[in-house]
Amino acid sequence: MHCPTPEPESNRRHRRAGGAPGDALPGAAPGPAGAPAPAAATKPAGIPGAAPEPAAGDPALDSGLVRVRPARDLGGTLPVPGDKSIAHRAALLAAAAGGRVVLDHYAPGRDAASTLACLAALGVTVRRPAPHQVVLEGPGIAGWQAPAAPLDAGNSGTTMRLLLGLLASRPFTATLTGDASLCRRPMDRVVEPLRRMGALISGREGGRRAPLTIRGGDLRAIHHDSPVASAQVKSAILLAGLFAAGRTSVREPALSRDHTERLLPLFGVAVERDGLLVAVDGGQVLAAPARLAIPGDPSAAAFYLAAALLCPGSRITLQGVGVNPTRAGFLEVLQAMGARVRVKAVRELQPGAGPAGDPAGPGRPARGAGDGGRPAPGRVPRGPAGSSATAGGPGEPVADLTAETSELRAVDVGGDLIPRLIDEIPILAVLATQARGTTRIRDAAELRVKETDRLTAIAEELRRLGARVDEHPGGLDIHGPTPLRGAVVSSRGDHRMAMALAVAGLVAAGETVITGAASAAVSDPGFFSNLRRLGAPVEGPEGLPGSPEPQPASPVTLGAGLVSLEAGGAGAAPGSLPAPAAGDEPA
Repeated sequence: MHCPTPEPESNRRHRRAGGAPGDALPGAAPGPAGAPAPAAATKPAGIPGAAPEPAAGDPALDSGLVRVRPARDLGGTLPVPGDKSIAHRAALLAAAAGGRVVLDHYAPGRDAASTLACLAALGVTVRRPAPHQVVLEGPGIAGWQAPAAPLDAGNSGTTMRLLLGLLASRPFTATLTGDASLCRRPMDRVVEPLRRMGALISGREGGRRAPLTIRGGDLRAIHHDSPVASAQVKSAILLAGLFAAGRTSVREPALSRDHTERLLPLFGVAVERDGLLVAVDGGQVLAAPARLAIPGDPSAAAFYLAAALLCPGSRITLQGVGVNPTRAGFLEVLQAMGARVRVKAVRELQPGAGPAGDPAGPGRPARGAGDGGRPAPGRVPRGPAGSSATAGGPGEPVADLTAETSELRAVDVGGDLIPRLIDEIPILAVLATQARGTTRIRDAAELRVKETDRLTAIAEELRRLGARVDEHPGGLDIHGPTPLRGAVVSSRGDHRMAMALAVAGLVAAGETVITGAASAAVSDPGFFSNLRRLGAPVEGPEGLPGSPEPQPASPVTLGAGLVSLEAGGAGAAPGSLPAPAAGDEPA
């Protein structure tokens, strides 16, 4: 189900000035009344994995059923799928730079495929010679073509927002749409700064909701004080700033994930950071590396870690997981909860080596590790100015993670930590139902504008399983430990809800039935088959589209970066995450 394409304000002004209803501006989306029907967003032919169908929020997903029963003795070693956030950015930058770029360990889900479909519609050649490899070839952003139909971002807010940033400088008109869920999400936080830079953008509710029609052109640099810590907002503005006159800068209230800032230097772009301020100068020439690999997705890893922590007698290892400090909030919370999670073989994999099979293979040990003290019970470790995240240089550190069944204690989570685990809060809530005490999650109102209202969804669906959850405007109180009982629950078309509820079902008495479970394919198509590989009693859904087995990241990386994580630092429990060294930038 896709939302209707509105008539752009520019068309309405054109008609008021005397133009015929069907006499729209070139390339603009036609209006719903008195104008030709808009062209359907279509997937480019011949691109395996492109144009996800169906997308989360569509009725077809609501019919997918998964049955889960209590599990114990989960065991095994898994690679995790490529990081979705990095895959989007790597593909967009590679296409903008031009030439031929190979992306190894590309994310397998529908969201990442939506980005490829949009790039193909802009004239980029996209090939998938192997299940987890993408090859992009094209003339670069200057050679992008006006799309013949609306660009379909599916369920991917990252695709829509970052692509708006790149299209803001293009001298043609394009319309971006998505599924019903995406078209409910706020886009004005990106639209308004891009308008200030000179892009012409129209859409529903004055540009607050998609579909959005954008006409790019000459851009001017701006400084933007972002009211929310959003990597998508920051990235969209910085990408537009590459093609603007002058220096474009963004200041955040807290440090969001910094994948864009780490990637840009690998494409020849100088990035300046001063605390929470990041800036780029316009006019820099993008130069793509020949090959990049995508680290394992820490957000996908979180669900497998949680399953091992909760199911009796379990021990699993996940290979090649990204441990970027701006994404490590969940690991820090696990440490504070008393979870037995070991972080091993933190490394910087070597660039340019081509794909290889051993995820623990050649690589540099990470440098810059700080003191690894264990936090007080129930307290999440914090660094200077309230957070242990610091912005890094180019490169993405990875590690192997081993989790064992653990007794957990409640924690308080909020403030600057929230942007660093925003995607993991659904599974954190499941863990909290089995932790001793009351876990309090605050400052998480951003979850209300995700694929669904995740705060309400978490509270209501976990209550169906017997959990004691209190919902607040910006968070949740979860009381534990509480025995869960099997019930029929719904993902509400949200991939992270589907996976979180599946893990909850592994510790619930009786059978748990999850409707809409096929939405997991948005980010991790192999999720349910991986649970079965670990020994979990999971039935269905079989044959999710685009669900090959995940492969480990190769010794090709996004560069030689720094990481302030090291297993077993001085004074730390084995595998714990250290606090940042003195002098690290505050998040």
